[in-house]
Amino acid sequence: MEKALVAQRVANRLFATEKAVDAAMAEAASLMMSLAEARTELGLSAVVGDDATSKVAQAIATLAEARSSVVAAHGSLAETVLDRVIPLDDLVELGIRPLVERTARGKIIVDPQAA
Repeated sequence: MEKALVAQRVANRLFATEKAVDAAMAEAASLMMSLAEARTELGLSAVVGDDATSKVAQAIATLAEARSSVVAAHGSLAETVLDRVIPLDDLVELGIRPLVERTARGKIIVDPQAA
C-alpha cells in the first residue's frame, strides 16, 4: 500500500481519537453539572453524592491526561512526516525538485520568513 494512504489512515484514526476524548470530557463535565443541579434541585446536602462527584472529577482528570497523551502522540507523528522547512528563495531547488524526483521523505514546509 502506498505510504501516503497508510499515513492518511493513521491520521484519520488520530483525529477520531482526539475527537472521542474531547467528547468524553464534555460528557463527563455535563454529568458533573447534572449531579450538582440535581442535588440543588432536590434540596439535598452537599454530603449527598459527594463520593460520586469525586469519582466523576477523577474521571475528568484522567480524561485530561489521556487527551494530553494523544496530543503528544500527534506531535510525535507530525515530526515523523515532516521532511524539512525551507525558505521561499529555495522553493525550486529544495522543495519542488525533491517532490518531482520523489526523494522527499515527507512534507516540505515553505517558511517565507526563513533566510
